[in-house]
Amino acid sequence: MFKNYLKIAWRNLIKNKVYSWINIGGLAIGIVACLLILQYVAFEHSYENFHENKDRIYRVQQDRYDNGKLATQWAAGAFAVGNSFKEAIPEIEEYVKVNETRDIIVEVDNRPLKIEEVFFTTNSFFTVFSYPLLYGKKEGLLTEPYTAAISESTALKIFGTTNVVDKVLPISGNKNYRITGVFKDMPANTQLQPNFLASYASFVEQVKTNSNGEQNPEEWWLSDGCLTYVLLQKGVNPSQVEAKFAPVVETGVGEFMRRFNASVTYKLQPLTDIHLEANYIDEPAPNGDAKTVLLLLGIAFFIIVIAWVNYINLATARAVGRAKEVGVRKTVGSNRKQLITQFFFESGLFNGLALLLALVIMLITLPAFNQISGQPVSYELLTKTNFWLGLAALFLTGVILSGLYPAIVLSKFRPVEVLKGNMGGTQQGTLLRKGLVVLQFTASLFLLIGSLVVYQQIQFMRNQSLGIDIDQTLVLRPPIATDSTFVAQKQAIKETLLQYSAIKNVAVSSVVPGEGTGGNAGGIRLVTQDDSEQKQYRFIRVDYDFLDLYDTKLIAGRKFSEDFGADAVNVVFNRKGIEQLGFNDPQEAIGKQIEFWGDQCTIVGVVENFHQQSLRDAYEPLILTLNPGVYGYFSIKTDMGQIGETIAQVQAEWDTFFPGNTFEYFFLDEQFDKQYKADHRFGQVFGLFTLLAIFVACLGLFGLASFTTMQRTKEIGIRKVLGASVQGILKLLYREYALLLAVAFLISIPLAWYMASNWLQGYAFHISIHWTFFVWPFVAIVVIALVTVSFQSIKASLANPVKSLRTE
Repeated sequence: MFKNYLKIAWRNLIKNKVYSWINIGGLAIGIVACLLILQYVAFEHSYENFHENKDRIYRVQQDRYDNGKLATQWAAGAFAVGNSFKEAIPEIEEYVKVNETRDIIVEVDNRPLKIEEVFFTTNSFFTVFSYPLLYGKKEGLLTEPYTAAISESTALKIFGTTNVVDKVLPISGNKNYRITGVFKDMPANTQLQPNFLASYASFVEQVKTNSNGEQNPEEWWLSDGCLTYVLLQKGVNPSQVEAKFAPVVETGVGEFMRRFNASVTYKLQPLTDIHLEANYIDEPAPNGDAKTVLLLLGIAFFIIVIAWVNYINLATARAVGRAKEVGVRKTVGSNRKQLITQFFFESGLFNGLALLLALVIMLITLPAFNQISGQPVSYELLTKTNFWLGLAALFLTGVILSGLYPAIVLSKFRPVEVLKGNMGGTQQGTLLRKGLVVLQFTASLFLLIGSLVVYQQIQFMRNQSLGIDIDQTLVLRPPIATDSTFVAQKQAIKETLLQYSAIKNVAVSSVVPGEGTGGNAGGIRLVTQDDSEQKQYRFIRVDYDFLDLYDTKLIAGRKFSEDFGADAVNVVFNRKGIEQLGFNDPQEAIGKQIEFWGDQCTIVGVVENFHQQSLRDAYEPLILTLNPGVYGYFSIKTDMGQIGETIAQVQAEWDTFFPGNTFEYFFLDEQFDKQYKADHRFGQVFGLFTLLAIFVACLGLFGLASFTTMQRTKEIGIRKVLGASVQGILKLLYREYALLLAVAFLISIPLAWYMASNWLQGYAFHISIHWTFFVWPFVAIVVIALVTVSFQSIKASLANPVKSLRTE
């Protein structure tokens, strides 16, 4: 029987080549799209899953409140959190502190080499986390001051080999670190990506040295910026541990915070949830988005369903043609079970061939997909058991879903009626096919509307005015190896650069647009207010030229000026900042004094809100503080027509004033645009699979239209003999599909509107959903669908009616 099933299935495939390859091609494209998206989604969900104790590791996340209202949420918290919680809460088995610090400079072959992603961390880093250690012992690895572990690639860059344990590495700042371990480069699916891990004891030692022993970071409850992870005892409920944080925090900082009517709470966040669920201040790396991943899963579902619907539609449409075959087979003794098995076997053959074709296409297109999606999915996935299990599940699901209804429909034909030419149940089949076409184009319209919304939002963010001028701005990253003469060097290089005709202005600031504010200040209030009215603000340290270089719009008061000797204790607010301070009119804020970390500063100016970061983020209350000696980025307004020559001139001066430092620069408009990289990639992925979904739907529509038009050939011939025009016949053939598309349009509108509205809520600044976002996709789908069915429709309407009437 197996041989018989195979032979009949193959004969049917060969006999109807066009329909067979439409089915196989549609299924293959659907499977490829589904597999690629599932790999994308699986990678996003794989973050931190390789840690042996992942279910017991939590990050301690900080929430700050002003007057009982949530003000800010931080990934990092106070430096005293880890050790204090460990001492007070026995359910905490171990903790890890991770504190990111400045990049370092080492000298390799008489040239400076910059090492990025430098962290201080406690000795428990490699015992709590499961990062592979290549050389060195976990016990005592990072216990002593001025010891460090480096990544495999960093060891190769510096030493040319990987086994460098006990080698001494001199770095910027005249510090010598002894290498105690070498770890394997971090996998792509982890948030922490260090190249250089210095012992936390080094940080403590530096603080004590710089403060003459007066400060100890282990007691810092008011200084934030330290990531803390805890490993809980087995079987411990994290909510019970979380409940014990409050008394410890109260002891450490409660009384002080109440003076300002403020409070702070700490929560446990599962390590494996961080990548998709967290987007807090001080995240060590950009995270993903759970909504985006869910949306892509929806696309995968739509595409594969559309492909399966194609098979069902064509199989049931061909039911009439195969009715006599079924009748004859039943007459000579076949039972219904055997017929159902036969048709399931055919479904398996089609899905199997589609699966093989899909694997070939996926292997060819995987590098291109990786480039679009930005994910490092490799051919190693073919060695994963889960991949093949998923593939098998997809195949079996496809065989059952696409083969079930055709098998039932075809196997229930009664041989007596079939052989007499009396067909029953065709009305049911017609309604089913129409319903499935509506389903296909509802999904296609939903995806097309979504793609248009995503595209428009990305264009809106890129083209929206930022409130500052970032064009023609060359930015130099801050020097690392500096000494006590930095302030004088900074001023001297500014004056020297301004002598070049192509350079219009130079400013130095702690951060530049697109880099975040980098600073948070609590306890800010008017001097006339009491501590209970304090608020939190972000702040940027700038020099005299920053506001002019970026062309910030002044709406009240003045900008910083060297003509005013007291500007060192003056500040400039943005509009959002003075509103939070209690002023609706910016002019009213001018001249008012504020308490700022023990100093009384005067508000001398208010500038219009500007986008320090992407339009995903809302305006933040911002204070610009003057610091002529600020350490930070050099922003250079220059003539882009001479940019090559200008960069060479700037580098020559840089090497003179800051010897031993690497020269690194970027163009600010390009750097700012990188914030939208993830959105742009999502838009590309969404658009690509939307096009594939529409193509698969049209592929099925073409096959269905061809078959149904062929069935109506005699009807068309009769209509032409009776005087029907070609235009009239085309209208008749188009009307049915147009009605189905209209129904699909009405169904897709509320679904697409809900999806688009929900997705746009993730952006503080976003487009409004316009009626054209629904109409133009509908018009596009109508045109595509009509063009798809036109080939066979026009051919049938132009055919000689004599030949049409001879059609059996």
